[in-house]
Amino acid sequence: MISSLPTWLSQAPEPPAPGFKAPSGEDFNIPPMFEGVPVLEYVDKPVIQLIFSVVLILAFFTIATRSAQLLPGRTQWLAEKFHVLVRDSIARDNIGPEFRKYVPYLVALFAFLLVNNLFGIIPLIQFPTFSHPGMAYALAILTWLIYNIVGIRKQGFGGYIRLMTWPPGVPGWVRIILTPIEFLSNILLRPVTLAFRLFGNMFAGHLVLLLFVFGAEYMLLIADSVLLNVLSVGSFAMALIFTGFEAFIQLVQAYIFTILTASYIGASLADEH
Repeated sequence: MISSLPTWLSQAPEPPAPGFKAPSGEDFNIPPMFEGVPVLEYVDKPVIQLIFSVVLILAFFTIATRSAQLLPGRTQWLAEKFHVLVRDSIARDNIGPEFRKYVPYLVALFAFLLVNNLFGIIPLIQFPTFSHPGMAYALAILTWLIYNIVGIRKQGFGGYIRLMTWPPGVPGWVRIILTPIEFLSNILLRPVTLAFRLFGNMFAGHLVLLLFVFGAEYMLLIADSVLLNVLSVGSFAMALIFTGFEAFIQLVQAYIFTILTASYIGASLADEH
């Protein structure tokens, strides 16, 4: 006769008590909005946000310039100040005498980055587009193509490679060491670092914001503890404070990406490296 199993083996394990699940990279995996539909199956929330941002920016500048006045109204004034900021503080200071032809692109780039970054704190959207790495790398590759094409057209292919990889005023034996480093830094790795800086800041900032919001929700609505219910107020307060801080970071990252783009263009047009 086979003896019965011990009690500790025969009983099914109890399910783990529900607890707080910290936000992670999985929260950034957004499924397609039109799954199974040809072509549209690749359209997800970040793609929709990119399109929406373009519509918003076009609408804003169209309204601002449609009936421009000598004494500008609020919308025209805001558009002019935005244009002047990019023209004088970014393009002129970093590109040099040929800066004017690049101002339209830099204005559009700054506006595009700013709107998509601020989507991370706008209710009902609450997702910074460039926290998706593919979006950040696509924009960085566009910058990479622009400054390399501009440099090759100005310097010629050989002259441009020499400009980017041969530091002037250093001994020949030092150039042997520095040339591969300069090539990697100036030609190959710039789009990687440019994209990673933007993506990393948007991803990390949104992750911390989710931590405070989900933590407050758990402590108030799920946790069976009066102490945690009370502490949820502090978590909500931190979420509000960090929302303001995140808005500042989103603005700064849009500015940094734009100013680096301008500096790369300026370096590719320079007579000496």
